[in-house]
Amino acid sequence: MNHDLHPCFSEGARHRAGRIHLPVAPKCNMQCNYCNRDFECVNESRPGVSSTILTPLQAVNYLDRVLEKIGNIEVVGIAGPGDPFANAAETLETLRTVRERHPDIILCLATNGLEVAEYADDLAKMKVSHVTVTVNAIDPRVGEKIYAWARTNRRIYRGLDAARIIAEKQREGILALKERGVIVKVNTVVIQGINDTHVVEIARSVSAMSVDILNCIPLYHVAGTPLEHVPPLGKEQMESIRREAGAYLPQMSHCSRCRADAAGLIGEELSGEIAEALREASLSRVTAERPYVGVASMEGLLVNQHLGEAAAVWIFGEKEGRAQLVERRPTPAPGGGTERWKELVERLGDCNTVLVSGIGPYPQYALERAGIRVVVMEGLAAEGVEAVLAGREVPKMLLRPSNGCGIGKQCTGGGTGCG
Repeated sequence: MNHDLHPCFSEGARHRAGRIHLPVAPKCNMQCNYCNRDFECVNESRPGVSSTILTPLQAVNYLDRVLEKIGNIEVVGIAGPGDPFANAAETLETLRTVRERHPDIILCLATNGLEVAEYADDLAKMKVSHVTVTVNAIDPRVGEKIYAWARTNRRIYRGLDAARIIAEKQREGILALKERGVIVKVNTVVIQGINDTHVVEIARSVSAMSVDILNCIPLYHVAGTPLEHVPPLGKEQMESIRREAGAYLPQMSHCSRCRADAAGLIGEELSGEIAEALREASLSRVTAERPYVGVASMEGLLVNQHLGEAAAVWIFGEKEGRAQLVERRPTPAPGGGTERWKELVERLGDCNTVLVSGIGPYPQYALERAGIRVVVMEGLAAEGVEAVLAGREVPKMLLRPSNGCGIGKQCTGGGTGCG
């Protein structure tokens, strides 16, 4: 695969080849001191920003709609808004389905590199040809000023330990990708007074790993972050840094810091038509085949149960524009492992959406792969159910993060899974 075909890897391709980012990866496994994924502005273009999050099925259906509207989309990527491999199941399912439907399209992703080595074989199998890894430091003493923490192998590292494990994992990941023939671009966020004099060392080091191209990006001001007071480097300073780093690697100079939901040519804003298609893709609309909404609830009034602890799911339908209880449907008994969730998927096959206060990674993956949307929320069941039945967004004030196993007040398990 020639990197000249990819608009983020080639100045020539940027003017003819469009790309689309599918926002299926909200969680991250590290915290950079310049990043705030909670902030959203429709007029802001930077990594970590997306107007919505899609399930893998929603994302692929959205892609098909965009391909009908934009004829020059040649690249499909996943770039967050968190890290693809902090959301590995969603990322791999999305890539797998896109590859099945569109065998000739270019697949890529952007990652912090912390977990990419573990999935290098999966990426090669699905012919993911381009990967971007953000490397901000080779020296952990520099990295500890950039990273607050990192989480890998079920451990959280902080300070110098975090910077050290990040550098080790990034090297391991880049080498694993190159061994499998993947084209690798390294992004480096250049931070004045922290790593601006370290960029040449980064370039020298990643060049020895056979990285293909380097993209030096000046720090973008993000309010509410530890580095919000650091001014970005000017154009002349960045050009000087790129010249020095260019002695080791070709330089990308046309980066527009794309959002996690970008679509079209680099530098183009998301059109109103595509933005509306993205919004509609995130909504869940009941159909004749799937007219119901399931609720994990202790009494049927509130969404207040973790799915793994629910003895039954309350099934709601629509009557005269309002939610109406249809039945209370028992769930399979605990202890069945993955078979329990396969059986639950069958029992909820006529449900479009399930509302829960918590859910484990595998149950969520099993439901969403079967086309059943999962919404993690707390509050009145009627508010969530009626929004789904009407094809509206569930009110954001009701939504809760999809926590990991054993985390969160609605989970009383010991971290061993929901089986």
